[in-house]
Amino acid sequence: MATDGRELAWDDTIEREGGDFILLPAGDYEFTVETFERARHAGSEKLPPCNKAVVTLIINAPEGKVKLENNLFLHTTTEGLLSAFFGSIGQKKHGERLQMNWSKVPGSTGKCKVGIRNWTGKDGVERQSNEILRFYPREEQQGPKGYTAGRF
Repeated sequence: MATDGRELAWDDTIEREGGDFILLPAGDYEFTVETFERARHAGSEKLPPCNKAVVTLIINAPEGKVKLENNLFLHTTTEGLLSAFFGSIGQKKHGERLQMNWSKVPGSTGKCKVGIRNWTGKDGVERQSNEILRFYPREEQQGPKGYTAGRF
């Protein structure tokens, strides 16, 4: 995955403290696409092997700056999700065809619905994390007068 920084050597010196994990309340948020990475989905019960884009979204919320990763699978069964993502960032209009232009994805902005996913780690501890539930079409992203970025 693409991240900021560099690879550390085995004998490098480290000094930063661990960051605090921020769990956003469920709700609607504006996002900026920080990066996307081309990857491969190995296949699962629900989806055969296919290409996937791993997009890193930045949400500037009152709770802090949060990075969320989201997988976009390049398969006909998930075409609606791809369409929703590209509609949210303004590349696709409802009812029109689109040739996906991944070079324009980083830096794009949009709006999404964030939820909370409960899961159990391999250590048996129950945890929570955020997940993207929906991307809103650009046409639905008009905020009220005086609207500012963040949670709606």
